[in-house]
Amino acid sequence: MRYALVRPARPVPPVRFDLETFARAARVHPELVRRLVVLGILDAERDASGALWLARDQFAVLARVQRLRAGFSLNYAALGLVCDLLDRIAALEAAQKRVRPRPGDRSWT
Repeated sequence: MRYALVRPARPVPPVRFDLETFARAARVHPELVRRLVVLGILDAERDASGALWLARDQFAVLARVQRLRAGFSLNYAALGLVCDLLDRIAALEAAQKRVRPRPGDRSWT
């Protein structure tokens, strides 16, 4: 008989932050967050009053954008393109890992 060593994790409810709280937690100006949402780099939802709400995972997206901007001096419009290309590369690499050739298979040479 097998027993689980840990309890199954309960699903974590999605946490959303309003624009001001998100910007304060990320230590950026709210206008920058607004600009990145307009450019489609950050994903946000609008409520009935039109206020922006951002999910917790957008902190990682913002950190990536800040690293790219600091490292390569890209403008914000170019950052969207670079992020899309990096995501495509990651997806292709993941697909390549799933389709590894078998040892001795000559069709992959």
